[in-house]
Amino acid sequence: MEKRRGRKVMKDKEEVVDDDPWWWLVHKGIAASFLCIAMFALLVRVAVSLHPYSGAGNPPKYGDFEAQRHWMEITLNMPVEEWYLNSTTNDLSYWGLDYPPLTAYQSYVHGLFIRFFHPESVSLFTSRGHESYIGKILMRWTVLSSDALVFFPAVFYFVFVYYSGRPHGQKTDIAWHIAIMLLSPCLILIDHGHFQYNCISLGLTVGAVAAVHSNKELVACFLFSLALNHKQVLRRLAPFERGIYEDYVANFWCTTSVFIKWKRMFTTQSLKLLSLGATVSTCLPSMLQQIWAPSNQGFLYGLLNSAFSFYMFSFQVHEKSILLPLLPASLLALEEPFLLKWITLHALFSMFPLLCRDGLILPYIALSVLFTLVYHAPTGRQDRKEAPSFNSFVTTIIVLCSVVLHIVYLTMHPPRRYPFLFEAVIMLLCFSQFMVLCFYTNAKQWMLKRSVFVDKEKKLL
Repeated sequence: MEKRRGRKVMKDKEEVVDDDPWWWLVHKGIAASFLCIAMFALLVRVAVSLHPYSGAGNPPKYGDFEAQRHWMEITLNMPVEEWYLNSTTNDLSYWGLDYPPLTAYQSYVHGLFIRFFHPESVSLFTSRGHESYIGKILMRWTVLSSDALVFFPAVFYFVFVYYSGRPHGQKTDIAWHIAIMLLSPCLILIDHGHFQYNCISLGLTVGAVAAVHSNKELVACFLFSLALNHKQVLRRLAPFERGIYEDYVANFWCTTSVFIKWKRMFTTQSLKLLSLGATVSTCLPSMLQQIWAPSNQGFLYGLLNSAFSFYMFSFQVHEKSILLPLLPASLLALEEPFLLKWITLHALFSMFPLLCRDGLILPYIALSVLFTLVYHAPTGRQDRKEAPSFNSFVTTIIVLCSVVLHIVYLTMHPPRRYPFLFEAVIMLLCFSQFMVLCFYTNAKQWMLKRSVFVDKEKKLL
């Protein structure tokens, strides 16, 4: 098929603009770099998958690994109309399927793959708690294939769209941006260590963002609808019966509960309204800015700020929800490198107790070091500076405090009277940094100028 190419003139120089992403990679001279980064990112994922997972060898309910395996068991062996219904053959108290149909069909497809090679892993009833060597390998391969088929192409699509509009973007910057997204330590540890499929919903979201940037609204709507229908249902999004928080997480409700006993002072109904009001009011300024001055850059900041609002103030937020604001932060990596570094380091730290319980300390350390090395890798831009609002002395002190807390958590026992003291201190530190970043990104979004492209469109109406 003949490639579609256009040409435009800029300052008496002719530049080739191509609609073929692969040709664009070749033209930019980073095709080999992209392949090497992608292969290395896959290798890192395989290495992490060799470590334990959530609930490994911990009956009777095990953990997220068993939940995902059980959903494959249910979708394979029961008719569709019974997937979500409690019955003698589908006990919803044992990891009942409570995610939307897209997740259910994903479990069905993955289950077909596993059943082809090892039927015992997904047989009805008898496979509960199944942890055979071949079964674990096949389960890990389902996550790896999902990452390679959804998240990797989405990152490629975003980078292609994002840098196609930047004719002077240097290839070292493009390669760095690809690496920083594909080697995100938090996503790798949760999906390939703890065991989940966040790469699917996040990959669909990245694809939707890229479609918005390329003015393909219908494609964006389709992809984002898939992302929403992969994980978010009302009962799962806000399981009110569990209370406003369940485990230690670096958000407003959990952190301030040290001083304000929310569960004792307010009823669940009151906390619902408080949570809803706080979430909407904190993301409202970001939405208003995009209504008043829409732009592609502001859209990315808006995604980040709305994700921060959800993580900070929503009802029943999990540690892993920090992946939501982390995604748009990685999309903004070239403009806000320090923001990405700071949120990544504290997102990792906020999940440290969870990852310790899973036995993932070694990959946690390794991926933290790898991220730091990639972040500080030299690029073509000499003006890549850290955010001026953060004093280097203060950041050094915070990093030292984090290191000390890591050591204390691993080597000391908390007082008997306060068994979760260390978790509370970790969450307090992470929450304080997330709040600072949230204020910064909201202010930065409001400082953006109106998009010239949007202004031109309005003149044509």
